[in-house]
Amino acid sequence: MFNVVVGHSNDPDSLSAITEVIEQCQNSLEGKIPQAGILFAAIDFDYALILQEIIRAFPGIELIGGTTDAEISSVLQFQQDSITLMLFSSSEIEIYAGLGQDLSKNTILATQKAVEQAKSKIRNQASSQLCLTVPESLTVDGVSIVEGLKLALGKNIPIFGGLTSDQWKFQKTYQFFQTEVLTDAVPILIFSGEFLFSQGVASGWHPLGEKSQVTKVERNVLYEIDGKPALNFYHHYLGGLPPSGEYPLAVFESLSEEFYMRAPSTYDEENGSITFLGEIPKNAFVQIAQAGRNEILGAAKTAITNALKNYPGTKPDAALFFSCAARRQLLGTRTIEEYQIAQECLKMNIPGCGFYTHGEISPLNSGGETRLHHETFVTLLIGVQ
Repeated sequence: MFNVVVGHSNDPDSLSAITEVIEQCQNSLEGKIPQAGILFAAIDFDYALILQEIIRAFPGIELIGGTTDAEISSVLQFQQDSITLMLFSSSEIEIYAGLGQDLSKNTILATQKAVEQAKSKIRNQASSQLCLTVPESLTVDGVSIVEGLKLALGKNIPIFGGLTSDQWKFQKTYQFFQTEVLTDAVPILIFSGEFLFSQGVASGWHPLGEKSQVTKVERNVLYEIDGKPALNFYHHYLGGLPPSGEYPLAVFESLSEEFYMRAPSTYDEENGSITFLGEIPKNAFVQIAQAGRNEILGAAKTAITNALKNYPGTKPDAALFFSCAARRQLLGTRTIEEYQIAQECLKMNIPGCGFYTHGEISPLNSGGETRLHHETFVTLLIGVQ
């Protein structure tokens, strides 16, 4: 048995909103006791009050969460300024939470502590495992968080989630663990046991021109491509237009056709460097990418369709979605169509929940290593049958 329920409220009052969410969840649970949950909340709620109410309603629950750019669920579809909660109860799957703090001081130690805390509660360590996480996005590069988690978990354990966000303010994001409201932290849930899952990952952006090689980079600051200033590379393809989220880099770690996206944030006219929102590997191959709104929306359909096609069972019990805040900015009033597409593709009464992130976390493909993505739509389906 694996029971998943979702509550979602757009009431601006924190107590009224969480009361509504909890009531929705309790009605759907029909007496079952949830063992874990994940909360997505917009900026400006009273998080401490919300977390206390959840723990009071569901004592002993393993709870994580974080702040968002926007929220989506099978209850209210796309919303801004709302809170949504997904709860898991199962007799077949162990789900435990862990927390790492002070990411900016020592990312490896923080991610290791989060994994150790969650794993210390798991009875069957040999069973299949999967990790969900909603870490900090502003105090440390998301790539280092992903790499730290991979080091602690093992590269074969898939990791899904998104970097917490703050409605495009880029000032402060919050992470939740039990009743704690944190920053600079990495909360995780580890699923362990007999369960099935599948994923779909797509962006809608298409690379332009020939592949070129990164020849000088320091973490997320790209100085040279093919021995020339990175800014020249952009000007060559965009006719003098400056780097922007509308034209991210497609990053290829090998000569294969698989790539992930890196969004530019700022640039330096004097030295021709471009700062990106995530680290770019040395010697990687890159291409500028472009997409229209229809292609961006088409990627959501591709991600969901691929997840359904690859699901190894008959019907998933839950769907989780992680979409980029930059996608929301570019889609504007059409953002609501992303989740409408999800519902049309699923064609089943599957509880769904997700948020718009500062960076999406998932393997590039089934069985591959986990990566940090930008401007991408990630679908995760979980179930036991």
